[in-house]
Amino acid sequence: MCNSTPSTTDLGLTDKNHACSCGTGNHGGAHSDAGEAKTEGTVMEHYLVEGMTCSHCVASATEELSAVDGVESVSVDLHAGGTSRVMVVSSKPVPVGDVRAAIIEAGYSLVTV
Repeated sequence: MCNSTPSTTDLGLTDKNHACSCGTGNHGGAHSDAGEAKTEGTVMEHYLVEGMTCSHCVASATEELSAVDGVESVSVDLHAGGTSRVMVVSSKPVPVGDVRAAIIEAGYSLVTV
């Protein structure tokens, strides 16, 4: 199990080939605070995700989100054990259902607002 003190840290992890090695399978749950901004052909959406506790958790969520069609990059502002802010940059709007499925696959859920 990952042990970490709660804090907000922007790890900037976007490693698409790294899986979570926490081994707990118990990452908590949550849904999206989707704020959308467009910048010349790109879409930036922010989501709130609960339950991530360490950099391995961030890498797992990043890997799953990066596999979603159209996603170009993922950035996570980790709040260990709390609600983390995730920014998804894509070439087209990504359905929230696809984002939710990727987060669930990683072992988390989106915060419903």
